Amino acid sequence: MKLSARIAAPVAALALAGLTATACAPQTSDNSASKDEKSGTLRVWLFQEVNNKPKEQVVDAAVAAFREQHDGAKVEIEYIPVETRAQRIKAAFNDPKSAPDLIEYGNTDTAGYVKDGGLADVTAEFDAWDEAKDTDPTARQSVTVDGKIYGAPLFVGVRALYYRTDVFDDLGIKAPKSQAELISTAKKIHQAKPDLYGLAVGGAYTYGAMPFLWANGGELAEESGGTYRAAVNSPAARKGIEAYTSLFGDDNCPAAKCASMGGNATVTAFASGKAAMAIGGDFSHQAVEAGSVKGKYAVVPLPGVTAGSVAPAFAGGNNIGVLKSSSHRTLAVDLMKSFTGKDTQAKLFDAMGFLPTYTDVLAASAKKEPFIEPFVKTLGAGAKFVPASPGWAQIDSSLILPTMFQEIVSGRKDVATASDDAAKKMDAAFTSAG
Repeated sequence: MKLSARIAAPVAALALAGLTATACAPQTSDNSASKDEKSGTLRVWLFQEVNNKPKEQVVDAAVAAFREQHDGAKVEIEYIPVETRAQRIKAAFNDPKSAPDLIEYGNTDTAGYVKDGGLADVTAEFDAWDEAKDTDPTARQSVTVDGKIYGAPLFVGVRALYYRTDVFDDLGIKAPKSQAELISTAKKIHQAKPDLYGLAVGGAYTYGAMPFLWANGGELAEESGGTYRAAVNSPAARKGIEAYTSLFGDDNCPAAKCASMGGNATVTAFASGKAAMAIGGDFSHQAVEAGSVKGKYAVVPLPGVTAGSVAPAFAGGNNIGVLKSSSHRTLAVDLMKSFTGKDTQAKLFDAMGFLPTYTDVLAASAKKEPFIEPFVKTLGAGAKFVPASPGWAQIDSSLILPTMFQEIVSGRKDVATASDDAAKKMDAAFTSAG
């Protein structure tokens, strides 16, 4: 999940709209603070954006509102690079004395950070918070582990289908309404215009591939009794994998060029006029607007298998959590609410393009900016999340799914073999994570 100024570099989209830790803190430890001070200085780590000034202004306003209600409390904000977040947060979990009170974190990190013993359980406070009742269910899921809540959602991001209106008009075709039509349309365009990818796809674009797997009824993993087991080799998942990998080849996006592409590269290909379609996020909007296709494109939800349906999208995004080691728990929870409340999220949307996690605020934002309508429809159709297991960080950082896709599109393995091998690696990661 990333969205706006940070869209200037769409790769940030993946970094924030689906952050995963590449390093982990030690096994669960009890870092709980022994006191709850009602005054003093709260330290906060937030992510540094590509263009951070608009975010700083919104954050400063949230801090000012917090301080009006908490005389004697001070707040120190530090903006940390996304690339080094894992090491910084690991160190914070290891050394509570130097740790901040609150952190911003990617929503795919939740389960791992909970297992590491770093985040405080704020279930009671969240459930008692009046604004929380309007939280989108998928966003709520992103802060939930084993039924308990470990933070508050800050923003959400999803992907949809960008397409070139000039190309479609020239060929007399309309936006595809089903997955099969999407695939055939991509190949039709490439045949008519060989200099264009019909649909830019990437072998390393995990979050662009997931909707194909989910739309066909597949799952990444199944949970039973708190234990996850890979499901990417189920018949339904294999249908989705076959659909996605069928787009790699000389009839659409040659494997030699596209197998190594990630989400950033596919959006760049579209924005620069090298592709007629691409799967991009709401957070990709600024990058596309800055490209050569400005004024010549539209966006629709990525179609599902049935005509007129919407393929489930990955719900990326970031959260704000209170560290278990904070000696200012009550103040920290109140500051968390100020950072993630409706007023702040509405301002973040205006300043950065971050999609709000409240259904009512999101609807109001859509009225202001029509470009996000397809993404709101996608969320409304039912976005999905990655397995709530600390093992997911290892799966993602080990590139298990990209390796599977690349083995298939290169011809080294068939879908059955590659998905079986990926499932074994995923199961090992789930097991080692506990």
